Amino acid sequence: MKLKPLTLLSLCLLPLLSQAAEPLVNRYVVTFPQGDRVDYTGTYASQFPDGLPVGVGSGLQFLRKEGNDLIFATVTDRGPNADSPKAGKKDSKIFANPKFTPPLMTLRVGDGKALATDAHPLHDDQGPVSGLPLPEGLIGATNEVALDDQLQQLTGDKRGLDTEGITPDGKGGYWLCDEYGPFIVNIDASGKILKKFGPQAEHGEQGVAGGLPNIIKWRQANRGFEGITRMPDGRIIAAVQSTLDIDGKSKNSALFTRLVSIDPATGKTAMYGYPIDADAYKKAKDAKIGDIVALDNNRILLLEQGGDKNKAMRNLVYTVDLSQATDLSQFDKEQPAEFNDAQQLKSRGIRLADKKEVLDLRKLGWQQEKAEGMTLVDSQTIAVINDNDFGLQPVLDNPDDYEVDGKGHLTRDGKTVETKIGLKPLEKPQSLNELWVIKLPESLK
Repeated sequence: MKLKPLTLLSLCLLPLLSQAAEPLVNRYVVTFPQGDRVDYTGTYASQFPDGLPVGVGSGLQFLRKEGNDLIFATVTDRGPNADSPKAGKKDSKIFANPKFTPPLMTLRVGDGKALATDAHPLHDDQGPVSGLPLPEGLIGATNEVALDDQLQQLTGDKRGLDTEGITPDGKGGYWLCDEYGPFIVNIDASGKILKKFGPQAEHGEQGVAGGLPNIIKWRQANRGFEGITRMPDGRIIAAVQSTLDIDGKSKNSALFTRLVSIDPATGKTAMYGYPIDADAYKKAKDAKIGDIVALDNNRILLLEQGGDKNKAMRNLVYTVDLSQATDLSQFDKEQPAEFNDAQQLKSRGIRLADKKEVLDLRKLGWQQEKAEGMTLVDSQTIAVINDNDFGLQPVLDNPDDYEVDGKGHLTRDGKTVETKIGLKPLEKPQSLNELWVIKLPESLK
């Protein structure tokens, strides 16, 4: 059979059309032309002769174009830390530089480079804040045990922040979100803290306005707010990283995590359920939000990730529509618990947000474990960045076999052992700060 010319032309164009439908990715490695490093003079300093790399990328916000360059704002998290064995029933972390102050920085992307400059340490009227956990007993405390690199327990800091997201405040400054409280923090362009919203104001604690739904105090340790965005109408939405663990019972079974909305002008709050890909994970708690970005007053972009049932990492971007989602606030007052089956949600008249997959970063070649910052450059272009955890990792075989006593020792079955835990550099590519600028086949708006 002889094909018509138009059909032949169509067949010839098929490969081109297929290529045109694929996202286009520009990849950059973040560098620090001003020589920024994190001081480390501790026990394992010989492993890090130049100090530690700065770990930007916990949050990312596109600001503007300057010629062909793209200008972003970014923040670090709480600083160089590493996992260590539990202290009894509590999680513990090794802080390589306990005096580290999380900074706000600028990223300039262009001409094949991504340059991080102009560090502005976060501070308040009392001076620089630290990234150390809050002391036990405060609302917002994760009850994590902070250790130095010799496993000696450190004193917590009631002003400590673990910053994980950034969005403009519309007045020249920014809103940040934090994993501890979880808190939402307003800063000016110099990094000065102006206001802080949390689950509840503390007696005698200065600068915390309260104002957020109290139920979010049940966030898992180190799983508070992981993304924040400002909607066109001025509302701030922050994403709880993982499922809540109400009374220690819900983190493994809840079908959703929470998107918390607050209008800074009025204090009005609301909460919506984001449906995690529950069937993909061994346990619901393994799902993590990386970041969120406003598209309009009803829709956001959201990055969901985590190790699946086979321990393979997932990094997927979704559009999430909140327009028909139920405000969960009223149900929390009646029965403050998460919901672990779809029928239970339906019977109570609860509708979760609608979601649609936009992008699978793994299919584009993303090799980093996490993508922690995401922002919209234009209606067809997004940027994502990883957090390289300051380029260090702990060295200890079978950490689940040990505990720490907070006095410099590892223990097993209650007895001190000679085994040591050390710190060493991360290998590439995980030690790199990677920023990708991705042009999508279609507009998001």
